[in-house]
Amino acid sequence: MTPPTIERLNPESLPDAGAMGYSQITKSRPGTLAFISGQVAWTRDGKPVPQELGAQAELAVRNLGAALEAAGAAPANVTSLRIYVVAMDPERQGQVIPPLAELFGEHAPAVTAVGVTSLAAPDLLVEIEAIAVI
Repeated sequence: MTPPTIERLNPESLPDAGAMGYSQITKSRPGTLAFISGQVAWTRDGKPVPQELGAQAELAVRNLGAALEAAGAAPANVTSLRIYVVAMDPERQGQVIPPLAELFGEHAPAVTAVGVTSLAAPDLLVEIEAIAVI
């Protein structure tokens, strides 16, 4: 599937977000917007949630990829991500980045990471929501 015209910017007047795996600004021409609900480490078959943040991030990113595919989108269609991490600090945030970098590659969207005290269930440590233009 061919993504719409999406422009990702990291102007020299702002910190180098590209070096950290995201874009400061994402611009897109009009298209169909897909709003992807926060994806967590839940599975369709109800397997237990992994206890480790990195394993939860991998599963949440896998679910995000599946949601994008179901919407008729690809990672290149994503313009914006919000990542919620329980008790976020630099080390914990670093555990969430690798699976996201693998999914998005050179198509790094605008990203906001938010530290929270809890999510929808006590065993959840990370949640990722997205906006895509199709």
